[in-house]
Amino acid sequence: MTKQNSQLFGYSKGAQVLQVPVQELPLDVINQVVFSQVLEHNAMLQLCMTLIVPRTPQPKPAIIYYPGGGFTSSKRDQFIEMRVALAKTGFVVAAVEYRVVPHQFPAPIIDGKAAIRYLRQHAKEFTINPDRIGVLGDSAGGYMAQMMTLAESEEFDQGDFLNQSSAVQAGVSIYGISNLLNIGEGFNDKLQQVHQSPAVTEALLVHGAAFNTFAGASIQSDPDRALYASPMGHIDGAKPPLLLMHGSDDPLVSPIQSQQLYEQLQEREALVDYIIVEKAGHADDDVWYQPAITDTVCQWFKRHLLD
Repeated sequence: MTKQNSQLFGYSKGAQVLQVPVQELPLDVINQVVFSQVLEHNAMLQLCMTLIVPRTPQPKPAIIYYPGGGFTSSKRDQFIEMRVALAKTGFVVAAVEYRVVPHQFPAPIIDGKAAIRYLRQHAKEFTINPDRIGVLGDSAGGYMAQMMTLAESEEFDQGDFLNQSSAVQAGVSIYGISNLLNIGEGFNDKLQQVHQSPAVTEALLVHGAAFNTFAGASIQSDPDRALYASPMGHIDGAKPPLLLMHGSDDPLVSPIQSQQLYEQLQEREALVDYIIVEKAGHADDDVWYQPAITDTVCQWFKRHLLD
């Protein structure tokens, strides 16, 4: 027993004394925050976000996470390991919903931009630095993150808080879709045929489902519209930093997607990084949730938004 221990309030001989260094920030979770309301078929659709907020008073950069789901779902409870890691690094992290099929483009993009404007409008409430907002997404959410980073059309800014900018300062796409015209490029003929169907999700996103006299349309039926609905269609001009990550063994979204976007942005001297994860598939739990991935993303965002 040391003299110092004996002076601890409540100390008893034989008690163990533990000294805890302060290394992590306490985190608060704010759930079911409605950031957008859309009137559809005489009913109001509410889109929600879940925030993880480091409990410190100073303004912090924010990361908006767009979940994947093949354009058919946007469940914001995904990628919790990544979101918590980012929050522990010092970011406010907002996981958001967006409209999916049967809604058509540009509905998801409008929703993604609405979330950015909402956070800027409420920056003080959530201790956010409105000048430092990044985006993150995986799969279809990676498409969303790419579009938030690259696409600037006024068509995409609709709804509330139009006085706020929907521009972001950095983006990370994990096995995201860059070009709706060739999601399966390099895959076998059977998969190529799937992506030529009017019933595949990218075709439904851009053209809608067959109904009445409309028989549906393949994604290739209107290449200009498909490219405009793709990140690859918005690569010209000054762009924020973008990190692309893709698994070399992805069987659903061809790694050529990220490769081609990277090469096109490099040609335009954009600030873009590209990481191929060896032998990783699509949404593999044993790869994409590992510290090597979360640390890479956290350090990249820290370099561009915190430092």
